[in-house]
Amino acid sequence: MPHRAWNKAPADTKSRYFELIRQGASGSTASQQVGVSLSCGSLWFIDAGSVTFIDKPISTRYLNQDDRIEIADGLAADESVKSIATRIGKSYQTVYREIARNKKPDGRYQPWYAHAQAHQRRRRQRDRRVVSDHQLRAAIAGKLKEHWSPAQISRWLRRRWPKRHSWHLCHESIYEAVYRGLIVAADQQTLRTGRTYRHKRGRGRTREGALKQSTNMRPIHDRPAVVEERSQVGHWEGDLIVGALQRSAMATLVDRKTRHTILVPIRGGHSAQVVGDALVNVFAGLPGALRRTLTWDQGNEMFQHERIELESGIRIYFADPHSPWQRPTNENTNGLLRQYFPKGTNFDLVDDARIREVADELNDRPRLCLGDRSPRQLMARWHRQLVTP
Repeated sequence: MPHRAWNKAPADTKSRYFELIRQGASGSTASQQVGVSLSCGSLWFIDAGSVTFIDKPISTRYLNQDDRIEIADGLAADESVKSIATRIGKSYQTVYREIARNKKPDGRYQPWYAHAQAHQRRRRQRDRRVVSDHQLRAAIAGKLKEHWSPAQISRWLRRRWPKRHSWHLCHESIYEAVYRGLIVAADQQTLRTGRTYRHKRGRGRTREGALKQSTNMRPIHDRPAVVEERSQVGHWEGDLIVGALQRSAMATLVDRKTRHTILVPIRGGHSAQVVGDALVNVFAGLPGALRRTLTWDQGNEMFQHERIELESGIRIYFADPHSPWQRPTNENTNGLLRQYFPKGTNFDLVDDARIREVADELNDRPRLCLGDRSPRQLMARWHRQLVTP
């Protein structure tokens, strides 16, 4: 058995020792396998703060043992923190925080001690602040009764008590506390959205998008530059508004230049076949110059996008998954429609005449972004220019 000073062993030997310890090996077994004496291994163990847990992989968002070894090696070589951060692929702020939080009492940064400290901090059970602080809970509850949103409350807490950092909750923490009923009873009057639980996002979409199995999707990044300029009519944004119990739906189409809105009732379910037929019928009734591009999200209802393109002559582009800001005109219009069709509306009970009436009202509204002209006025002007020789 080799004998050497406990702090003179190569770093990879020490690293292997702690790997074995965290896999559940005893101190004597780990020492034998890496070729050091039991007393040497024991001193390593004590210096690391007595590692007593089995290490399991966690998210790559967090520093792992190898990252902390790189940090310790860099510090020992007088390397800058920014250089260390670049090498391990983390921000330099993360590395600064890591050193400040997990260094030993004597000021040394010991990677295995730091890893153990981070593990213990992660496992520690802590009460939610809205549970342990009755005054904070009362302050938030008061603003919820005034119909403030969690985002407004979060900003107000920071303005009102700038030095009371324990009260500086982010809006997501407030939402979560409301959904769990930790502040007030969760009912439809608590939040302006009327929600009592966190909704799953999207209609059956994964992080990669529901249409990933369709290799012929045309991404929004390939869309012509003229679409972004809003200088030409005929470039549409679309979406599907789903009604009560996911059983009824209505499609919305908005021209990016004029903000002209077309509402498409979807009858007989909202499968890809039904939605595709409805869109083909709508675009078939438009002049060719109004059938340039359509931008949609990656919902399953557009699975037959190639058929829609073939039969209507319009080119379809798909926004990135979970990126509604890439279709801002359509998202804004959907918000306006909630004045007429609140969430939970059964569109099967809304006749076509009412849907046309709502579309007419939207198209007759003057818009600030259009110089206080209405979408109907701009579209009428375009038609006059089209027929003028």
